[in-house]
Amino acid sequence: MTQSTPPAIQLRGATKMFATKSGTPFTAITDVTLDVAAGEFVTIVGPTGCGKSTTLSLVSGLEPATRGTVQVHGAAVNGIPDGVGYMFQSDAVLPWKNVLDNVAIGLRYNGVKKAEANERARDWIQRVGLTGFEDRYPHQLSGGMRKRVAMAQTLIGEPSLLLMDEPFGALDVQTREFMQDQLLDLWSGTGAAVVFVTHDLTEAIALADRVVVMTAGPATIKSIVDVDLERPRKVEEIRLTPEFTELYRTVWDSLREEVEITRARGASRVA
Repeated sequence: MTQSTPPAIQLRGATKMFATKSGTPFTAITDVTLDVAAGEFVTIVGPTGCGKSTTLSLVSGLEPATRGTVQVHGAAVNGIPDGVGYMFQSDAVLPWKNVLDNVAIGLRYNGVKKAEANERARDWIQRVGLTGFEDRYPHQLSGGMRKRVAMAQTLIGEPSLLLMDEPFGALDVQTREFMQDQLLDLWSGTGAAVVFVTHDLTEAIALADRVVVMTAGPATIKSIVDVDLERPRKVEEIRLTPEFTELYRTVWDSLREEVEITRARGASRVA
C-alpha cells in the first residue's frame, strides 16, 4: 500500500495570540485550517491588518502557534524548517554588499565555498536579467532591480517552500507586472509550494492556483477560490480575459464585506 505524500503545508485550527501592554491578549488569526500541496501556488488576500502575514510567520517558524498545529512536509514546525525561502515586502539585501555578494550570501552562510557560491550566484543573476550589474551596490539600483536581487537571493537555495509577503507592493504597475511574470517563469517546474500574501486582487488571481480570502481580524479563512486559468501565464494578457474578470468578481464579492467591516472599525475608533 503506497502512502500519500503529505502536503507541503498543513495548518489545523491554527490560532495566534499576542500579549498587549494592557495584559489583554490580542488574537491575530483564529482557527485557520489549510493544506498547500507541493508545486501549488496559493495567494492570500484579506483586509488590511487582518493577520495575513501572521499566517506566514507560523509556517516559517518565526512565531509559534498559540493553539492548533502547523506542519511543513509532514513535520511539526519547531523553528525554521529546512527548505523555506522567505521574501519580504522590504528588501533583505545588504547595502554594504554588491549584487554578486548579496545573491551568494545564503550559500556562503550554509558553508558553500566562495568559488562555487559565486558561480551559482552569477547563474541566478543572469536568470533575473542583471548580468553586468554584479559589482553594483543596492543604492545604485532601481527598486525593480533590487527586487530582482532579492528574488535571486531567495531562489538560489532552491527552496521547496517559498513564502512571499507582499514582495512587489511598493513597485509601480509596469515593474510589478514584469516581476510577477518573472516569478512565474522562475517558479514553473521547480515543484516548490508558494504562499503569497498580497492586497492586490489582480496579482492574487493572476499568479495563483487558489486564492484564499481571509476575514476581518481576527482572521480566519472565509473562502477559497480555485483559479482555473491555463499556465503558462502572462499577467498583462490574462487579466484582460473574460475568465479573469469573472474570477475577480467572485473574489471581490467574498472580500468586500470584510473590507467594509475593517473600515467601519477604523471609523468607530476615530469617532
